Amino acid sequence: MSQLELEDEVQDDLKAATGGFSKETDDANRLNRILQLTGFSDPVYAEAFVTVHHYDIVLDVTVINRTKETLQNLCLELATMGDLKLVDRPQNYTLAPESSKQIRANIKVSSTETGVIFGNIVYETSNVMERSVVVLNDIHIDIMDYISPATCADVTFRNMWAEFEWENKVAVNTVIQDEKEFLNHVIKSTNMKCLTPPSALDGECGFLAANLYAKSVFGEDALVNISIEKQVDGKLSGYIRIRSKTQGIALSLGDKITLKQKGGS
Repeated sequence: MSQLELEDEVQDDLKAATGGFSKETDDANRLNRILQLTGFSDPVYAEAFVTVHHYDIVLDVTVINRTKETLQNLCLELATMGDLKLVDRPQNYTLAPESSKQIRANIKVSSTETGVIFGNIVYETSNVMERSVVVLNDIHIDIMDYISPATCADVTFRNMWAEFEWENKVAVNTVIQDEKEFLNHVIKSTNMKCLTPPSALDGECGFLAANLYAKSVFGEDALVNISIEKQVDGKLSGYIRIRSKTQGIALSLGDKITLKQKGGS
């Protein structure tokens, strides 16, 4: 095994030893990771169970033939967008009437950014000369699977902030009216750690500034600065600035914050 695979195995062993894996949460997570790829009225029904394991994404696709005919040369054709790379070549299968088939696809991940997997299922039937195509729903790979909270010294944070060239600036747009509540909401949504000590966030002055930090499994740094103030009407305004060495992580984190910051739901 490579050094990376050995490290992954050691981490998994540690989790198992410390009770990091629990049956109930595993079952709930499994259900959350099942994605419907085709409609119920399509002749071929497909759903995928997505497993993200550090540098690998495994798609276990269940394909069901809902017709009364045998499907020949059935092929799951996938393509990727972002820093994702398909490992296996697609294979052809024959699917009997109303039977199912499990197809596994392996994808390598090379950087932290939101990737998209899309594709279709192509098959032939005996009474139709042309090949039939069923287009699949897109699978979006979440950046949250690759970043985790981390700590660094203030000096290191400032040096990285000055050094990193990619910046994404997101305007605050939220229904939350409390500064600390909004900060905690962003921390939870982005899976980052607040470096600003609680003592510096104490008090009610209508203004809040905090630094957040996270590190990806690829060793990339993600820096976030939140500067917000409470307006006269009680609403929050300000900016969330994200900096990183690579464009992908800055854009993906910005999209995630824009999507989650409202806080209404």
